[in-house]
Order: sequence, then C-alpha cells, then structure tokens
Amino acid sequence: MGTAAVTLAAALLLGTGPLTVRTRAGLDRQPRVLERPPPAADALAGASSLDVLAVCLRAGMAVPTAARAAAPHAPPLLAAVLGRAADLLALGADPDTAWAATGSGVADPHCHALLRLARRSASSGTALAHGVAELADDIRADATHDAAAAAERASVLIAGPLGLCFLPAFVCLGIVPTVAGLAGDVFGSGLW
Repeated sequence: MGTAAVTLAAALLLGTGPLTVRTRAGLDRQPRVLERPPPAADALAGASSLDVLAVCLRAGMAVPTAARAAAPHAPPLLAAVLGRAADLLALGADPDTAWAATGSGVADPHCHALLRLARRSASSGTALAHGVAELADDIRADATHDAAAAAERASVLIAGPLGLCFLPAFVCLGIVPTVAGLAGDVFGSGLW
C-alpha cells in the first residue's frame, strides 16, 4: 500500500499539474461567495459623534479642535460637515460661513440641524455644547421611534400569513362541525 501511495503522488506531481487534477476531480469551480447587502448605516453613530463633540466642547476645547476630534467617528455626511467647519474655523473664517449649509450637509436633517444650531450659537453667543447634546438626544429618540415603527411593521407583515394559515383550520375544525351538528338537529327534528 505504501508503494501505491508513493506512485500515485509521483504521478500527480510529475504527470499533471494541480490545476489539471482539480479540474478532473470537479474541484475547479470557484467557491460561491454569498453576496451580503451592504451594512445599514448605524442610526446611533451620529448621536455618538455629537456626544463626542459636546464632551470636547464642555472640556474647554476650541470649536475647530472639537469638531476635528469628532469627525473621524461620525457618519460620512456629518464627518464632511464637521471637517469642513473645523478647517474653515481654523483658517479664521466667519462662523456663519464655516457652518453654512453646503451640498453634503443639507441631505441629512440632523446635519442641517447642527449647522443651524452652530450658526445660531455663533451669532448669539450661547454655549454650543448644550445644544449639541440635545441634538444627540433627539437623534437617539428618532432612532428609537424608527426601530419601534419597524417592529410594528414586521408584526403586521407576520400576522397576515399566520392568519391565512389559521383561518382554514378554524373553519374546518370550528365552524364546519358546528354547522353540521346544527344541520343534523334541524333535519332530524322535522322542520324541513
């Protein structure tokens, strides 16, 4: 048996290449890769990055530095808004110009709210940290509401097929025997 194994191994190595052996054995196909949908955006990522911004501002960081610290962990639209504002503020731009709505920030309502809040804070002199923390709380409340609505939609979508499965059983096991029993009593009593 040992010489047979050595002879087979030598034949495989010398006679044909590994690709040919795999082809003959039917193993030449590439493994199927299941395509997964792209991961959904984290609904709470914006809230956590705004929390970072609020904590940095409460700690006494300058607004450009705090925005630059919060930008790497923010969702793409919010990161673009924070990065743009941090760069413009660091260069000495007017806060109204730095926090002006551009093409990327207008698409997200939370980014738009942050821009309005920052412009209002710059013009009135109120603390930005408190407003940013409230905006993060609003984002969390919206995410909670969206999750509850999705769960309610799922329960409605599940109830339809279950109802279609249980309705025939209810008719066959509940209504038909009752009607048959009543029909037997009516026909047996001589009313017909």
